[in-house]
Amino acid sequence: MGARKKHAPRRGSMGFSPRKRASRLVPRVKSWPDVDLGRPTLLGFLGYKVGMTHAYIVDDRPGRPTHGKEIFVPVTVVETPPLFVLAVRLYGYDPNRGLYSMGEAWAYPPPELEIWRKVKTLGSLDPDKKLKELEEMLPLAREVRVLAATQPKLVGGLSKKKPDIIEVKVGGTSDLGELFDYASKRLGELVKIQEVFAEGQMVDVIAVTKGKGFQGVVKRWGVKELPRWHKHRKGSRRIGARSHGKGVWSETPQAGQTGFHRRTEYNKRILMIDEDGYKITPAGGFLHYGVVRSTYTVLAGSIPGTPKRPVVLRYPVRPPRWYLALEEVKKPQITFVSLQSKQGN
Repeated sequence: MGARKKHAPRRGSMGFSPRKRASRLVPRVKSWPDVDLGRPTLLGFLGYKVGMTHAYIVDDRPGRPTHGKEIFVPVTVVETPPLFVLAVRLYGYDPNRGLYSMGEAWAYPPPELEIWRKVKTLGSLDPDKKLKELEEMLPLAREVRVLAATQPKLVGGLSKKKPDIIEVKVGGTSDLGELFDYASKRLGELVKIQEVFAEGQMVDVIAVTKGKGFQGVVKRWGVKELPRWHKHRKGSRRIGARSHGKGVWSETPQAGQTGFHRRTEYNKRILMIDEDGYKITPAGGFLHYGVVRSTYTVLAGSIPGTPKRPVVLRYPVRPPRWYLALEEVKKPQITFVSLQSKQGN
């Protein structure tokens, strides 16, 4: 009796294809949630990944077997110095081309920001005149967004001076005039992360993953390697013929670029926001980073990317049910944070 044909599900997700390199290191946010806070606020923030440690917190998630008990949680530290609001931008909507920029007003950047390293030609700036022009176009607008720049010189683990710029939507209410007034008042000012997020809140993390270069199908797609005890004249880490006469199927696992992809991690909870870096920096500093010197945010779980990589924190687009059922977002009770050296001593 001949051997029966073996069936197995295909490996890997086609939802991430094509698996190519990210076009930029600072990810662009493709979608923003509709948030009703009763007040205008920025819906995102940019920080830099520091590293990981662990903590013990009291589980306050209702309905969990560990509710009210002390649990172990791996945590990630993100350094989030204040952002400088560079510009205000209005977007209109057209059925044929979607959202389009209607105009923008730029502020005078301070010399210590060194924005010229990122934007070579700012031109003549007249914020008051531009804001009046935008206010006249407000009835035709659909969204209000701001361009915010980071301050990498305040970050402990970075040596660069060039700021990173991110476009952030202004939300929190449906009144477009109120959103525009908020953005106009914050133009040319610093925005702290405490004004955007609160401890205990859920956020989505968007970042570029760690790059792994060109890899084979076993590492890239997780296909099964042929048994090593068998004869392999052409190797054990190969796939069979899966063509249909006109080339190879697009669904067939192939070797290629692995890592350095733009990815989104949903529903990471903020456990702590503080400005004293010595409360979180382990003995000897974080590996490949050093000492936290400015405002930092502690997230539960892991996030994409390597240390020093820019990450975007965004209001959640699909928060969990237990989080939506909460009447009030409370600060988690942290009982212990590990400051043990990460250098293997």
